[in-house]
Amino acid sequence: MSKYIFVAGGAGYIGSHMILYLLEKGFEPIVYDNLSEGHREAVLGGIFIEGDLSDSEKLKSIFSSYQISTVMHFAASCYVGESVLNPRKYYKNNVFNTINLLNNMLDFNIDKFIFSSTCATYGNPLEIPITENHPQNPINPYGNTKLVIEKVLIDYSKAYNLKSISLRYFNAAGADFKARIGENHNPETHLIPNVIDAALGIKDNLKIFGNDYKTPDGTCIRDYIHVLDLAQAHFLAYKKLEEGYKTSFYNLGNGKGYSNKEIVNSVEKILGKKINFEYAPRREGDPPILIGSSEKAFKELGWKPEYYQIDKIVESAINWQIKLRGL
Repeated sequence: MSKYIFVAGGAGYIGSHMILYLLEKGFEPIVYDNLSEGHREAVLGGIFIEGDLSDSEKLKSIFSSYQISTVMHFAASCYVGESVLNPRKYYKNNVFNTINLLNNMLDFNIDKFIFSSTCATYGNPLEIPITENHPQNPINPYGNTKLVIEKVLIDYSKAYNLKSISLRYFNAAGADFKARIGENHNPETHLIPNVIDAALGIKDNLKIFGNDYKTPDGTCIRDYIHVLDLAQAHFLAYKKLEEGYKTSFYNLGNGKGYSNKEIVNSVEKILGKKINFEYAPRREGDPPILIGSSEKAFKELGWKPEYYQIDKIVESAINWQIKLRGL
C-alpha cells in the first residue's frame, strides 16, 4: 500500500503551492481543508477531502482508510490584527484544533509532523538577523498560538516519539511561475499584492505605514521568501523525517530585507507604471526591520532558495494578479 502525505490547509495560499510541489515530485497527497480561507480551485490534484481539524470522526475515517506517513499543517488562522481583536478564534483553530489533529495522529501511529510556524514567535527583534536562538516573546495572540504548538511538539516528541519539524516563516510572497495559483486572500493584508492592485488601478487608497523608521528610506524592512522556496523547505523536512531525523525547528527567510518603498519601486519598474500611495502613521507593533538567518536550514536541511531576487518574487506575483483579475 502506498504511503500518503496528509496536507491540512492544502487549499490555502502556501498549502496549495505545497500540493503543486508534491504533485510535480510524483506524489498524490491527501488535501484536507474546510475552505473557510482556501479555494477549491487552487487544489490542482491529489485526493481532496473537505473537513475541519476539529472533526475527530472525519480524521479517524481518513487515518483508518489511508496509510499516512507524514502530516503537513498549513491550516492556521494567520492575521495578526484579527488575532488581537478575536483571540478566541485563534486559540480554537490554531491550538485546540491542532492538538486534536496531533492526538488523532497518535491514535493511528502517524509519527511525523511538519508544522508551519512563524517568525512572529520571536516578537520584537533584539538582534538582526534573527537566529533560532533568539528569545521567543510573541507580542500578539497569533504568535502566541504558534509558540504554544511548538512547545506541545517538544513535549509530544519526548513522551510519544512524535518527530516534528517546525518551520518559522518570514514573509511568504510570490506565486507559481505559470500563474496557475497564487495569493488570493479576502481581505488582503500583504503588501506585495496590495501594491500590485494599486498599480493595476484596482486599489486606489494604498497606504504605506510609517516613513520615519531608522532605515535608509524611512519605511519598514522585511524578509520576503518565495512561496515555492517554502514548499521546497517542507519537502526537504519531509525527507529528513523519513530518514529518522529528530524534532527540530528552522527559520525560513532570504536573509536579506527589502523596504516597503523598494517593493513599490520593484512593481513600478516591472509594470512601467507610477503608483500613487500615501504614507500613514506607523502601525502598533511593527518593528523597523525583520530579517531572519536561515543558516541552520541551509546546513541541516540542505535548503537553497532559488527565487531570492525581489524582482523575481514580485514578477511572479504580478503575473498571477493579472490572471486573477482577468486583465
